[in-house]
Amino acid sequence: MPRLKKEDLLKWFEAGAKPREKWKIGTEHEKFVFHTETFERVGYSGKSGISELLNKLAQENNWEKILENKNTIALKDDTGASISLEPGGQLELSGTPLENLHQTCKETGSHLNMMKKAMKDLGLSMIGLGYDPKWSRSNQKWMPKGRYEIMRNHMPKVGKLGLDMMLRTCTIQVNLDYLNEKDMVQKFQTSLALQSIATAIFANSPFIEGKQSGYLSSRAMVWTDTDPYRTGVPQIVFDHDFGYDKWLDYVLEVPMYFVYREGKYIDVAGSSFLDFMNGNLRGFEGQYPTIKDWEDHITVPFPEVRLKQYLEMRGADGGPWNIICALPALWVGLLYDPQSQKEAYDLAKPFMNSKILEEGRVSAAKFALGGFINNISIHDIALQMLKISSDGLKRRNNLDSRGIDERQFLDPLFNIVNNKKTGAETLLEKYSKSWNQKIDNIFVEDAF
Repeated sequence: MPRLKKEDLLKWFEAGAKPREKWKIGTEHEKFVFHTETFERVGYSGKSGISELLNKLAQENNWEKILENKNTIALKDDTGASISLEPGGQLELSGTPLENLHQTCKETGSHLNMMKKAMKDLGLSMIGLGYDPKWSRSNQKWMPKGRYEIMRNHMPKVGKLGLDMMLRTCTIQVNLDYLNEKDMVQKFQTSLALQSIATAIFANSPFIEGKQSGYLSSRAMVWTDTDPYRTGVPQIVFDHDFGYDKWLDYVLEVPMYFVYREGKYIDVAGSSFLDFMNGNLRGFEGQYPTIKDWEDHITVPFPEVRLKQYLEMRGADGGPWNIICALPALWVGLLYDPQSQKEAYDLAKPFMNSKILEEGRVSAAKFALGGFINNISIHDIALQMLKISSDGLKRRNNLDSRGIDERQFLDPLFNIVNNKKTGAETLLEKYSKSWNQKIDNIFVEDAF
């Protein structure tokens, strides 16, 4: 097999480019699973465990099981969708790449209904939040995936909150296509510069261990102290000569976690993929990576926006059903209409600096819409973002069977921004008033 060269990896990114008519929308969303009687998070084994739930879902819905060491660790169907397992038993749907937001929201609804039906029989339920509102790190149950064991051992060496990120957070994400390198660059720069605004709008995690955390997005706060070598806002994205080449150099500098061989994850945490490409990886001297090794490695940088063969928007808390539909709507409206894309770029331009954005990340995590980026109100930027997105969705003119276009999915976000009240602030209000500061109420009132 010929050795993998940098030119091969550049071609890999180029292969992601697609003509506009083939652009798709891929939505991912994670949920916390809990026992309805005790509100405890669900472990892998035993009665009503994650294993039983996944096997039940596979049997009842004809999904194929993905095994690791004879454990069911994921499911996939024939449309390209998959249900995967996060480190603390959070379940994630990685949806089928779809053409419009009506299909996306329908997929979300079908998935949640399928999950609710299977969970009800097992005495389980699920909730969409950015951070576990009740249980401590020591209460969490680790899932039996080799990759997670390696990360679990490595995380405390590079940050204080990496294990909390793994065990106690959930997100919603949308994956979007690009036309060519130039289009990728503009989309990447725009979305990275505006990602903290999305964090603020979608803030939905104000509790840690049953108490107010002091942050409206505890999830976003955790990401600020996870691993500085692979998270945050890479300044290179805003360089005047940014493109596939510079992004490749960034990814190659991100330390490895593992090499996957014969069904096993081998710990090489902290090693260099460049060393691997040169045949110098410790324990693998004289061996060279395959394109599959590269595809594994591209999943271990965790910046706020990530380029694979599409762009991933990674800044939002997990949330309820209508919020899952709203996240892709926001970014599709901004980036899939040419006029909106230009307007969004112009809106984002003053913030295209990693120092400004790192400060903005903290402000958004703590204060959400009440925060500031570069001394400009996040709330004011959010309003402009929503207007640009809404106009973009109007121009897309994708109608459902009732003749209503995709702007309907932005309604929850306009409610949040116009009322200056995020999901987190709604939860805090309930916590201090009707819940009497008893966090267990969240599992009753706010479950799917």
